[in-house]
Amino acid sequence: MKTEKQENQRPIIVRKKKIYAAEGHHGGAWKVAYADFVTAMMAFFLLMWLLNATTEEQRKGISDYFNPSIPLAAVSGGGSDALSGDSIFSQDTLARNGTGAENKGSLAKDTIPDKGEKSDQADFDNLAEKASGLEDENLNISEHLQVKMSPEGLVIELVDRDGEPLFSVGQSTPSPLLYDLIAIISKVFKDVDNNIKIVGHTDSRAFNGARNVNQHYSNWELSSDRANMARRLLVKNNFDPGQIVEVSGKADTDRVVADGMAAQNRRISIIILR
Repeated sequence: MKTEKQENQRPIIVRKKKIYAAEGHHGGAWKVAYADFVTAMMAFFLLMWLLNATTEEQRKGISDYFNPSIPLAAVSGGGSDALSGDSIFSQDTLARNGTGAENKGSLAKDTIPDKGEKSDQADFDNLAEKASGLEDENLNISEHLQVKMSPEGLVIELVDRDGEPLFSVGQSTPSPLLYDLIAIISKVFKDVDNNIKIVGHTDSRAFNGARNVNQHYSNWELSSDRANMARRLLVKNNFDPGQIVEVSGKADTDRVVADGMAAQNRRISIIILR
């Protein structure tokens, strides 16, 4: 048996315990960012698939839904199409159901034209053919007639030529040539119900105000007076004065030839409005 002395002489063993401390938790913010990235990629590929799977007409319809370019009904709902409304392609239907984009009041049934947009375009095509026929039937004055289409309607321009003016120089006195042109136009378009506007144009030659009683008389007044003279001649040739809704002058601000002094810039524009 071990004695008490031997017991006291036992070696002392010290055990050291290593403690491994893990790094702190970083949180879940990266998971949110990753989820947003995956969602964005899914939306991108879905968009690319939709662009490839839809037709041009369908894409135009979607675009018009978010940014309408056709008249939309003031009162929604009650229709038979998607979301209980009218189809965005039913332009004629939408115009009948409420207030148009440019109109202040509702469209009553009796104010809606019987003809559709295609018929209206066909009517203008017929007018354009009539106007073009003026050049063929009157070869001696064809160089003074120019016909073109514009957003406003059919434009018939009576154009000056060197040596063959429409008006006396610096005046609104019509020449025999203008009398003939106005008589022909009145005869061809006397049955047209559309309103018209008349616009006068001059060249860039400075007007000699000293020749006029009014010292402030300029190309602006001259172009307006010439347009008004054309109006008088139309009425004199049995054109309905109630159809003439505007008479104005633009001086030399709306040129057809870059050279401001060119004779082609001196003209009268008769616009048959849509």
